[in-house]
Amino acid sequence: MSRRQIPVVLRWADMDAYGHVNNAVFAQLLEEARIGALTAEGSEEGGSMLDTGVLVGRVEIEYLVPLRYRHDPVLVDVWVSHLGGASFDLGYEVHDGRVGHDDVVYARAETTMVVYDLGGHRPRRLAEHERAKLTAWSGPPVALRRRREGRA
Repeated sequence: MSRRQIPVVLRWADMDAYGHVNNAVFAQLLEEARIGALTAEGSEEGGSMLDTGVLVGRVEIEYLVPLRYRHDPVLVDVWVSHLGGASFDLGYEVHDGRVGHDDVVYARAETTMVVYDLGGHRPRRLAEHERAKLTAWSGPPVALRRRREGRA
C-alpha cells in the first residue's frame, strides 16, 4: 500500500468553544488532504480527475480523540480503499505526526468519490489510466468501528 501523507495546517477559526477542532472542520481537513493527494504535481497521480471532474458522494468520519488547536500541522494519510466502475473510495487517518509526541490518531474517515463528466453533467466511468493510477495507491478498507451490514 502506498499512502499519501499530507500535512494540513489548522486555522484559529477551526477551534470550538472547548478549544478542540470542531467536528465539522474535519470534512475540510479531509478535503485539503484529498486535493493535495490528487494534485501531487510531477507525480504518478497527476491532477486529471480534478480537471475533468470528481465529486464527493459520501463522507463518513469516526472521531477517536479530540484534536486540540495547535500551530503545528496535523498529518492526514490518504489512500484508495475501494475502486468501482464510476467511483472510488478514499481512506483517511488524521494523526499527530509531531516529532517527540505520541502519534495519536484523531479520526478515521472514508469518502466516496464519483468521477464526473463536467460537460455532460453526469457521472462517467473511470478511464483505464485513472484506474491504473488509483490502483497504485490502493490499500485496505478503513478500520471504522461501526459499519453497515455488507461492508468490509
